[in-house]
Amino acid sequence: EEQLVESGGGLVQPGGSLKLSCAASGFSFSDNAMSWVRQAPRKGLEWISGINSDGGPTYYRDSVKGRFTISRDNARNTLYLQLNSLKTEDTGIYFCAKTTDVPALITGTLPLGRQGTQVTVSS
Repeated sequence: EEQLVESGGGLVQPGGSLKLSCAASGFSFSDNAMSWVRQAPRKGLEWISGINSDGGPTYYRDSVKGRFTISRDNARNTLYLQLNSLKTEDTGIYFCAKTTDVPALITGTLPLGRQGTQVTVSS
């Protein structure tokens, strides 16, 4: 059974940092491009960042470029997202996903089926 478990979220002040992790199991992690998506309050699911199966290149939503860094450790089947210079608009529930699943997740065709990790940026 394929499984993705996100962790590392929390409450942080504007300007702060967090590092999110995503532990993958049940599929060949190293063969899959991976992404992070975000569910912000009162907004739809949005793609945040992606990384190729071998760790490069990386891609970012314009609003997070220069502040977020995606990375992966294929030996540990783990995906990461370093969040720096956090803003209140970064608040939301963060999920990792296979990049190929992102369009269906955004349209709702494919349910997320898990809780993700909550990031709250507030003073």
